[in-house]
Amino acid sequence: MIKISGVIITYNEERNIENCITSLIDVVDEILVVDSYSTDRTKAICEHHNVRFIEQEFLGYIEQKNFALGQAAFDYVVSLDGDESLSEQLQKSIINLKTNWTFDGYYCNRFNNFCGQWIKHSDWYPNKKLRVFDRRKAAWKGINPHDEVQLHEASKTGHLKGDILHLTYQSYSEFNQKTEHFSTIAAKSYYDLGKKAPVWKIMFNPFWAFFKSYFLRLGFLDGFNGYVICKQTANITFLKYSKLRELYKGKV
Repeated sequence: MIKISGVIITYNEERNIENCITSLIDVVDEILVVDSYSTDRTKAICEHHNVRFIEQEFLGYIEQKNFALGQAAFDYVVSLDGDESLSEQLQKSIINLKTNWTFDGYYCNRFNNFCGQWIKHSDWYPNKKLRVFDRRKAAWKGINPHDEVQLHEASKTGHLKGDILHLTYQSYSEFNQKTEHFSTIAAKSYYDLGKKAPVWKIMFNPFWAFFKSYFLRLGFLDGFNGYVICKQTANITFLKYSKLRELYKGKV
């Protein structure tokens, strides 16, 4: 029987970390939390559950998660953010893997809760994520803040029953603040990679982001919150390219 590490990165997650930890307790053989020096009760809650708690200054989303992987005691990993937890069905699916681990990594559907509503359409569901994997064959990659696990070439993947339950923004103001924050990080990452921001991208990409998520991915079926999500999807695209253009202007 294999042993599994539950790996979590956190910063000021007192609202959600309890659910995250308790969903892992009967599933994994260790729970490791890498925290970026939270100023709320995150550390106290983690210590109450006797998890392994490491404090590390924030290195960037991708870098922080790779650091956390390196601290895990076991090679088989379940990786979660502090505002995520495992559904009961997904808990059972992962427990079954301990005696029947077949693939190098496993995808799970992520079910997102926005302002108290579970979102079933747009780009928010099924929102497939590779979060159960053999760390020897994987690493966190992508463009900050959009990190993703990428397996080594020729690796094989499966899909687990059950959902990662993601408690996203619980107010519209929080959503607006995070949109500003993440668009700034994305613009800087694009700038570092040498990506450009022509006017046509600033005009067309937000329109396409809204059209795709609201109409093609049926975001309108989630009612008013579906509209808010799709509109903000367009907005973050607009802000990302606008801020990227500003960065280039500042260089001149």
